[in-house]
Amino acid sequence: MMLVPLAAKICLVGMFPVSGYDKIVHWDAAMGQAKSSPVPAPGLLLAIGCVVEFLTPLCIVIGWHSRLAAFILAGFCVVTAILYHPFWKFPKFWNPDDLVGRSHFWDFLKNFGLAGGLGLVLIGGAPVPVTTVLAHPLSSMPSAAAPP
Repeated sequence: MMLVPLAAKICLVGMFPVSGYDKIVHWDAAMGQAKSSPVPAPGLLLAIGCVVEFLTPLCIVIGWHSRLAAFILAGFCVVTAILYHPFWKFPKFWNPDDLVGRSHFWDFLKNFGLAGGLGLVLIGGAPVPVTTVLAHPLSSMPSAAAPP
């Protein structure tokens, strides 16, 4: 059943091309966010970001240099989290009235969650047949999922 790994990869990276498209369609707003960090050449970085968001997910889904693509996309997620979602600058981000701070907090965590999922692609977790997973649902990793 190769559909399950394919579906998992699509779920993991499917948002990135949509995000790249959104940046292109709303270029001025994206540029405003890009300029909010201390990084030089925000326009160039925004263009590179769009390329990363379009190409690396495609590479991951079709399996062409997927480890390299996962490494690049995970790095993109980490850098984006740190530069553009600095929730720590909002000391009351947990406060229900601080919607901006809370939004940055959750976006920061989502980016690191995505980086973790991409890390699993990077280390090459071998696909396991669904029947094996169902037969051994409490096993830890693909090697532990195989019958004894």
